[in-house]
Amino acid sequence: MTASAQPLDAADVAAAARAIRPYVRWTPLLQAEVDGRRLVLKLEHLQRSGSFKLRGALNAMLTGPRAQHVVTASGGNHGLGVATAAALLGLSATVFVPTTVPAGKARRIEATGARLVRHGATYAEAATAATEVADQPGHRYLPAYDDPAVIAGQGTVAAEIVADAPEVDAVAVAVGGGGLAAGTTLAIGPRTTVAVEPHQCQCLADALAANRPVDSAVNSVAASALGATRIGELPFAILQRRPVQSVLVGEAELLAARDLLWEQFRVAAEPAAAVPFAAWLAGRVPGQLPCVVICGANTDWSPDHA
Repeated sequence: MTASAQPLDAADVAAAARAIRPYVRWTPLLQAEVDGRRLVLKLEHLQRSGSFKLRGALNAMLTGPRAQHVVTASGGNHGLGVATAAALLGLSATVFVPTTVPAGKARRIEATGARLVRHGATYAEAATAATEVADQPGHRYLPAYDDPAVIAGQGTVAAEIVADAPEVDAVAVAVGGGGLAAGTTLAIGPRTTVAVEPHQCQCLADALAANRPVDSAVNSVAASALGATRIGELPFAILQRRPVQSVLVGEAELLAARDLLWEQFRVAAEPAAAVPFAAWLAGRVPGQLPCVVICGANTDWSPDHA
């Protein structure tokens, strides 16, 4: 499947929103202020399954090829989204994860009734094993981000932001394989998409520098959610065609942002979900009223000073 063979636009996001509406929560916005600066927080960590990943998984299952058994690979959140979507739709699922998967994410995947398989040290190794299993009759492999239906489903997060707060002029999201960032650009029209990654976990920034997807090193506390070693071909094609601002944050910045989300708002985000908030705190997100997407809370943690 090539990017040019699957053009996507805002109409695809709108169709995805209609398809998945019976199954997902329309997550709330929080109008906030920190040190005299205004922003909006999209509380997507309150989504069923604990992250935005349910949206893309549902849209792909509802609009794509039908299969009785769904197979995927994930660092955790996508796998939980697929497992939850499969349970909602009465399908069985197998989720391959790296051996480094956080215990909280593994526990939650198994709680849905899905089969969990630990394989390899990286997402790429888990994905290779998953695609081999998915070749069996009646099985379907569901990509984490390099799929048009998944991208359109992820874009429904931003569509809700625009519907609830049209005055927002920028949307900041964390980047792993690029599905959420790509879907966001489709949904928000002329507003600015700010795609934020940790240093040493920066497949989009590396791809933009090379003008093509390239392999990137992964070494971040946020890697269980943002650990793609290469940006997806289709998300990258979308992000190249539409204005996107690529921003990097450090480990100390994202962990401090995670703790501040708890101290200020009692939002218990996982490290990856704090990445765009870290960029905003550092003054790297433009706009008079930007929205920061808190995209997931599927980990077990406590603030450093607790």
